[in-house]
Amino acid sequence: MKIKKTLLLLVIIPALSFTAHKYYLSLTQINFKSETKSVQIIINVFMDDIEFALNKDYDIDLQLTTGKELKDNDVYFKKYLNKKLHFKIDGSAKDFNYIGKEYEGDLVYFYLEIENIESLKTIDVSNKILTTHFPKQQNLIKSKVGKKHKSILLTAESDKGLLKF
Repeated sequence: MKIKKTLLLLVIIPALSFTAHKYYLSLTQINFKSETKSVQIIINVFMDDIEFALNKDYDIDLQLTTGKELKDNDVYFKKYLNKKLHFKIDGSAKDFNYIGKEYEGDLVYFYLEIENIESLKTIDVSNKILTTHFPKQQNLIKSKVGKKHKSILLTAESDKGLLKF
């Protein structure tokens, strides 16, 4: 019996020390479409993280993917993204259109678009999504312009980056 307890402790204690660690990561994909003269942006974030941030920032109770979900939640998503995410195309600040959102598993996908972009040589990105509430938040930016791919990783301490094509 003592051997079983010892073996159990030798298995359980190490297993507990390797329990799932919460990662704070968002992915922003930027794709320049020359045929439509637009920059298409897809952002995915963990649902519980964005819900926590918006509930705190706007004193609301989103209750995403439940029967009690706020009907006008896009207003809050749009407001939050406009506050936390900024783009400059070739040095000129550009506003984005909030197209909508989609839930998939434990993720929320946001769809944005910047219109009337004839060509693109640089994209300045400022991304402060979730960094206020989660200091370890990392925001990965992946971009594609023509056949060129560029990526940068932004953090709470370094929330701005420049992509050159």
